[in-house]
This record gives sequence, C-alpha cells and structure tokens, in this order.
Amino acid sequence: MRVHWLQHAPEDDLGCIAPWLAARGHTVTRSGLYEGDALPSLAEFDALLVMGGAMNVDEEGAHPWLVDEKRFLRSVLSGGQRVLGICLGAQLIAEQLGAKVLRNAHREIGWFDVELSDAGRAFAPMSGWPASLPLFHWHGYRFELPPAATRLAFSAACDQQAFAFDDGRVIGLQFHPEVTSAGVRLWLEQGHPRPGPHVQPVERMREDLSRFAHANTLLCGLLEQWLSDRR
Repeated sequence: MRVHWLQHAPEDDLGCIAPWLAARGHTVTRSGLYEGDALPSLAEFDALLVMGGAMNVDEEGAHPWLVDEKRFLRSVLSGGQRVLGICLGAQLIAEQLGAKVLRNAHREIGWFDVELSDAGRAFAPMSGWPASLPLFHWHGYRFELPPAATRLAFSAACDQQAFAFDDGRVIGLQFHPEVTSAGVRLWLEQGHPRPGPHVQPVERMREDLSRFAHANTLLCGLLEQWLSDRR
C-alpha cells in the first residue's frame, strides 16, 4: 500500500510506525510541511498519516502552510483514502470535518489512563486494546466530536481522546501511541512542561520502557487491521 505522511516539525516523526511500515513492504512518502515540501496529488497515495506538532490549528499566521494543509485535508476526507491523525493531526482532521478545536481545561502531558467507550470496545481495529490503559499524552488543546463521528475513547482530563468517521476510514487519536522513549527524550529537550494537575513529573515520563512497547504494539495492531480493511 502507498502510505503518505505529513510532518509538522522535525521532532514529531512516525515513531514506531516507520519500522512497522518498512517491515511490511509499504511504499512510504512524506511531506515535511515545515520545510516547504509540496503536498501530493490524491492519486499518489492510498492512506494518509497526519502526525503531531507543537503548534495549534489556529496558528496560520506563524505557520502559513497550515492553510494549504487544511485545504488538502478537506479534499482527502471527501475522497476514498484512509486517514489517521495523531494529536495535532487528529485536531486538524476534526476541524475539517466540522468540529471545533478548543483549549482543553487542563494540559495533559505524560502517562495517563485512557478509557475506551462502548463504541471503542466494539471498534474492530481496537479489538485487542484493554478497556482502560495508560497512554502517553502531550497536548493543551482538544477537538470536539465531529458531526457523524463516533467517540472511541476519553480520559479524566479530556473527554475526547479518539474518534472514528465514515465507518472507520478516518481515525483521530489525541494521545501518542506511536511515540518511543527516544521520541519523548527529544521532546523534553525542547523544554520541560510546566507543572499541572495532569502533567506528570519528567522522570516518570521516561522510566517505564514497557509502557512504550505496549502502546506501540497496540497501535501496530490497529494499523494492521485498518490498512488491510478493503471496504
């Protein structure tokens, strides 16, 4: 399968997704939007991955490429390609589907439990996921549930953690199941987050490598089913 991905900042990459795609022989292409890379035509890919970034969806003045990216996403969402967004990527997708993206009541940074909704437990790509599990977060904004979308997950700090649209063709994840311990170390080099009720101490963000491995495994299982679904 031809998979294209959108990168918003050098420190926000595919994480565990990159070796997983390579091992399965998928053709992978990339647009580094912060570098001025061109966006592909819709005929050039079968699935699109929209990754995270420290900017917010409304910062078009500071990041003018957001204007073209949003226009591109609207075209993709109206087509037949599969689309998966993570964190900022999920917010951008939700916005193009008609939802508001707002500042969350609390910044959520670190390992915090995510609960699957009834629909999330019944969602086939998440069939191997526990009903409640710790996942890594790094966000201060949240998306509202897009019209006609299904809420898949929530947390104590954020009532919208994942959604599916168009029978699962489109998925948005507010949390970061793709990130590795090396990725979190890189993020922390950009600056330590300010303390808050849902901000974990820095040392605890990196201490349990098994959590990264578990989250990465669950995401790869989701991708396996999502990309192989030919509906």
